[in-house]
Amino acid sequence: MTADSGSLVHAVAFSGTLSTVLRDAADRWGPRTVLYCDRRRQQSSFAELDELADHVASALGSRGIGAGSRVAIMFHNDLEFPACWLGIARAGAATVPLNVRLGPADLAHAVAAARPALMIADEEFSDVLASALPLVPEADRPTSLLIRVGAAAGGLREELAAPEPSAAAPSGPGSGAADGPWPESTANVQFTSGSTGLSKGCLLSHRYWIAIGEAMRLHGPRLHSDDVLLTAQPFSYMDPQWNLVAALLTGARLVVLERFRSSTFWPAVQEHGATFFYCLGVMPAMLLRTPAREGERDHRVRYIACSAIPAGRHAELEDRFGAPWYELYGSTETGADVLVEADEHDLALRSGTIGRALPHREVRIVDERGAPVPRGTVGRLLVRGTALSDGYLDDGAGSSAGTGWYATGDLAVQTPDGYLHFRGREKDIIRRSGENVSAAQVEEVVQAHPAVRVCACVPVADEIRGEEIKAYVVPVPGTAVELADLIEHTRTQLASFKVPRFWELRTGLPLTPSEKVAKAELRSEPVESLGPCYDAVSDRWQEHVAPLPPASLR
Repeated sequence: MTADSGSLVHAVAFSGTLSTVLRDAADRWGPRTVLYCDRRRQQSSFAELDELADHVASALGSRGIGAGSRVAIMFHNDLEFPACWLGIARAGAATVPLNVRLGPADLAHAVAAARPALMIADEEFSDVLASALPLVPEADRPTSLLIRVGAAAGGLREELAAPEPSAAAPSGPGSGAADGPWPESTANVQFTSGSTGLSKGCLLSHRYWIAIGEAMRLHGPRLHSDDVLLTAQPFSYMDPQWNLVAALLTGARLVVLERFRSSTFWPAVQEHGATFFYCLGVMPAMLLRTPAREGERDHRVRYIACSAIPAGRHAELEDRFGAPWYELYGSTETGADVLVEADEHDLALRSGTIGRALPHREVRIVDERGAPVPRGTVGRLLVRGTALSDGYLDDGAGSSAGTGWYATGDLAVQTPDGYLHFRGREKDIIRRSGENVSAAQVEEVVQAHPAVRVCACVPVADEIRGEEIKAYVVPVPGTAVELADLIEHTRTQLASFKVPRFWELRTGLPLTPSEKVAKAELRSEPVESLGPCYDAVSDRWQEHVAPLPPASLR
């Protein structure tokens, strides 16, 4: 990690836009394939993607949509999403990605907050959007007609060929300006995954996306034109988007799977010759639960980036799949912040570090008052630097991660030589009898049991101890969980005050778009949704035990 490479990241992060990156890639690698979307077997070359973006930008411009406008899009992991995203960016407008899993209330929240001038969606989402729009205050509804795009209806080119005669000129925030885009222009209103509360719209610039792509070119996997990237995240989430930018910057190819399925993911990695992929949440643990197959170590993967590699299972993952795994830490608000370089692999495998800050980032560990703590001391993790988000919708400049130190909400410790070790979520601490218990640590131990697919721990109010721990457990399909065995397993690994008192078995848990357990949703469930719960202290089953609601609902 040299000063020169750090300077280059800074320089590139402040130059160009998504539009110029796409145009440059088309000029350099025109006929080569940049994108393959496997749901409908769609393929695009660099030149074709550039042409599609031109088509979208021209159609938007003819509708009066340009710099400052917002356009909401809702597609599966199909070619229409990146074509619209890059076309909207070329027009100078900002994309509001809508996850296809959202219900009417979720969609209404996003639309009311973002106030898009236009919505573009696959025709199959007509019903849910029709249910959502009446929930949006009339003043915040899109001012242009909803365009429904679908293969049966002729596809993107025909639907966006010309403005509809009745379409009104947009009157949304900042609409109508013809200048730009610039590196600092907003490219996305990207809603966070909402794992701890109602999701907020992050304002992400062209510079933000290019900085992540350049970080992947210069650090970590050091992507190049021979690489094949693969993603199984929803395109509405940030990961496929920065994967695409990285491909445009390096000449690599990106394969986009329909969705993540643990049984078919690794075969897809092999089939497409993937050399790099990024995953997070419960994905690694789910992969380890799949039956081992002959020949699964026969692949081209050279670097797997993962946020939160399951504790104690790093070596197991590598032994199983025969590929190196590396930590990558970041967030929607900040992009990529910390990673493990390729030559630091063995150190990370031994120590569990998540790496060191990228050159365009600074990190600081502070106490509850915000004062820096000595290295080797656990504290709150703050980050700052260039090309972070520009804050949240309607929160003013004070919410900008780029205006100073951004509080990640995570706990970490930094070693004397600058390596960081993750110590859990600041808000994911359960205070039991005066002891701070990391929910993440308990979950990792429970999930290490062979019969457990995923676990989530939440606090329960207790008059004597302040809070007790409740564990929601999802067994591996087709496997019966013996609670006595599971509790004993947990007791042998943790201090007694960290062992959950309450245990509830589930067939599944609510997940965010980034495949994390949506704990705010879990803690907000009505009592009638709760199942029987075992009390390990009284050794009896109860009808239900309700967790403490999120702080915002108390």
